[in-house]
Formats: sequence, structure tokens, C-alpha cells
Amino acid sequence: MNQNQLLSLAGGDTAVTIKAAAQQTSGVNAAMAYGTDGPVAALGLQTLSDPKGVQPIYAPAPVVRESVLQAYPQIADWLQPVFASLDEKTLQQLNARIAVEGLDAKKVATDYLRQKGWVK
Repeated sequence: MNQNQLLSLAGGDTAVTIKAAAQQTSGVNAAMAYGTDGPVAALGLQTLSDPKGVQPIYAPAPVVRESVLQAYPQIADWLQPVFASLDEKTLQQLNARIAVEGLDAKKVATDYLRQKGWVK
């Protein structure tokens, strides 16, 4: 890409770059964004793979205090299927319910866990 083909948008807000690509603002056809951003799929955009692994992948990971993990070592086994289920497409859908539909994050998370049968 040549420098004259790049359009820099101030602020680094991925919502702005996603919207610019979706609306083709100033001829924009692509945007730098997080693959898990809710508006990506909601606005009809497609994430591209990065075969060279240049861009970091922001995948959720459980964080537990060591003392709690020592007291309850089964926590790792309980959390493994939950976090394994949170692939890019699922995260896009969940994030879209929050960012696009305006739903409460706690409700979206609880609904997802119930749907999967992990909570009652």
C-alpha cells in the first residue's frame, strides 16, 4: 500500500475505523480493529486472518489468585470449557449485543452461560 492510500483517523477508536470501513467514508475499504469488536459482524465486515501472526490476539483468559487456585484446584477444570468456547465469532456476537444492541454486559454474559448450561 502506498502512503497516499492510507487514511488515519484520530483517537485510535476502533468504533470510528469500523464505521468508516462499513460506510466507505472517504473511500475507506478496510480498517484496523479488534477481531472481537461487536460492530465488525453487525456492520457486515469480515475479519482477515493473519498467517504471520503480526497482530496480537486479544483472547480472554481466566485470572485467579494463587491462594484460591490452591484451595480449589478444580477451578481450572470448571473454567476451561467456558474460555474454550469464546472464539472470535462468539465474542463478536456477544460484544455486538452490548455495543450495538445496548444490552447490559452482565445480562449478556449470564444469558450466554445459561444457554451453554454452565449456570442455572
